[in-house]
Amino acid sequence: MDFDIIIIGSGPGGYVAAIRASQLGMKTAIVERSELGGICLNWGCIPTKSLLKSAEVLDKIRHAEDYGISLTGDIKADFKKIIERSRNAASDMSKGVNFLMKKNKIEVIQGFGRIPGKGKVEVTDEKDGVKTYSAKNIIIATGARSRELPGLKQDGKKVIGYRQAMTLDEKPGKMVVVGSGAIGTEFASFYNSMGTEVTLVEYMPEIVPNEDIDVSKALARSLKKSGIKIFTDSSVTSVDRSGEKCKVTIKTPGKEEIKEADIVLSAVGISPNTENIGLEELGVEMEKGFIKVDKFMRTNIEGIYAIGDVVPTPALAHLASAEGITCVEKIAGMNPEPVDYGNVPGCTYTSPEVASVGITEKKAREAGYEIRVGKFPFTASGKARAAGAKDGFVKLIFDEKHGELLGAHMIGANVTEMISEIVVGKKLEVTGQEIIKSIHPHPTMSEAIMEAAADAFDEVIHL
Repeated sequence: MDFDIIIIGSGPGGYVAAIRASQLGMKTAIVERSELGGICLNWGCIPTKSLLKSAEVLDKIRHAEDYGISLTGDIKADFKKIIERSRNAASDMSKGVNFLMKKNKIEVIQGFGRIPGKGKVEVTDEKDGVKTYSAKNIIIATGARSRELPGLKQDGKKVIGYRQAMTLDEKPGKMVVVGSGAIGTEFASFYNSMGTEVTLVEYMPEIVPNEDIDVSKALARSLKKSGIKIFTDSSVTSVDRSGEKCKVTIKTPGKEEIKEADIVLSAVGISPNTENIGLEELGVEMEKGFIKVDKFMRTNIEGIYAIGDVVPTPALAHLASAEGITCVEKIAGMNPEPVDYGNVPGCTYTSPEVASVGITEKKAREAGYEIRVGKFPFTASGKARAAGAKDGFVKLIFDEKHGELLGAHMIGANVTEMISEIVVGKKLEVTGQEIIKSIHPHPTMSEAIMEAAADAFDEVIHL
């Protein structure tokens, strides 16, 4: 019953922290009220990528003639089988986490965990009742859920969140997606490919508002070209659910418009799962529902830590994992580097994909940098042309004084795989000239990074 570390939550923050703790010789337990792997593996990152892969395959088949391939007969998507494939992918990954727990001798405690006092974790399970465990260190990794707006309450039927969007019984004829971050645009892209008439509503002036404005505009053009209706500077003011279909009132600049929809998907962010786990009683400092931590993920209460979506940092699976490792290594007495929040990549798996790291051009200028900006379009890439993937570009931002790479912003096929080169480069404080002089293989999509750097320094060859 006594542990060095107990982690509450088994998402990509919690289970990674547990494995690292075990590797460092600590007796470790993890508490999970639902499926191992948390939201990411079961209801987020993994199953959505399965859905989007099915959509990508379908789109490729529809455009087979562009590649010199003739297909006969009707091309149909079996919506239920696509959903089933997605659920199977999630299930397989959850089983994989279970294997890793056994391999690393981590005790898995099923149930709802709360902290009744320092060094104690109380777990409630329907089958086993209430049990209390002791730990020198407790890490809160309870994740988050779909955020609900006051005027857009989710009923799980007509107004839904991302969980229901992954398990609908049938493809909706019309859908309104509220919010154009990664979740909103990915689902808009998927359902549009399935044949649903999709309307995307964004409160900010551009979709994917955290991205560089050039990327936002390019993605909007691509989504509109694919048939998605986009409203920016707009908000959903009401949803009439009284009839068979929803009547969605959208307030746009200068007017209101009513859209009919079978389903309204609310994708307006997340709310942290920090309620009813004993934080207030312990005196853990909070801010708008999130747990305040220092650079090593320590709360203001000794022995209690928090990582992932419960802290006010970007809600990204890979960031939660990094925070978990940093946290555990500090507990173990090592000297880890704090997480560099200026070098965390973001990826959106729409068609085309979006990937970025570092600051945007606008933020660089606002910060007072004198900058050099390089941009290389995939229309000039031999590999992109051969692959039929000409949409998009790579945009790099450098500090003119020292040549240091400040940010990278990409849109196009496979850019979520290309961004890692930039993350490593930024970690090593790479300069533009070093990228230019690093030979990139030809023909590849990734040589666009070298070309964009060359463009920034007036050395570009293929433009």
